Amino acid sequence: MTRRPTVAVYDYGSGNVHSAVKALIAAGADATLTGDRTAALEADGLFVPGVGAFAAVREALHAKGGDEIIERRLAGGRPVLGVCVGMQVLFSHGVERGRDVEGLGEWPGTVTQLEAPVLPHMGWNTVTPDEGSVLFRGIEDERFYFVHSYAAQSWELDVIPPFPQPALTWTTYGTPFLAAVENGPLSATQFHPEKSGDAGIQLLRNWVQSL
Repeated sequence: MTRRPTVAVYDYGSGNVHSAVKALIAAGADATLTGDRTAALEADGLFVPGVGAFAAVREALHAKGGDEIIERRLAGGRPVLGVCVGMQVLFSHGVERGRDVEGLGEWPGTVTQLEAPVLPHMGWNTVTPDEGSVLFRGIEDERFYFVHSYAAQSWELDVIPPFPQPALTWTTYGTPFLAAVENGPLSATQFHPEKSGDAGIQLLRNWVQSL
């Protein structure tokens, strides 16, 4: 029997964790919800959820040592997938209601409020994946479910060959913003794959199969 890749859904007090575990199991992972440091470090993949304000998610991650876990995994080339605010905190800064909060700094750039007539952005959007995308293989024309008011609206990391260029996926709500990033072992989506139906399960399956 083929071994199912292990995925730790990191429990640090943020939301959407139980639906994420179910979606990852449906995608072929041996997924568990855990706040244990060793389990989070040793799993084949680490799923980092995030719901709410940038500052609250950043502080909760720091309080549980999640920032150090993510950094150690990436230093060893071990995959991490951040979702929603779990994506946003990977950038250098987040600005919400005039407050500038330092992020994890895995990618340069600032998460800012969308320029759109109605916020939050809540609903289904098509996306434009990069040709090099693994996450969107076979689901390039599908729609995904977003719930947010803030996003990274630019990409500032300059990758110099021979290092591979990140695969960037964009969408638009008011203005263009990053829907997903695939950068070596670190990937992230602004939308919720666990709430995006069959397309979301396939995206998670693509990630699980790459572990």
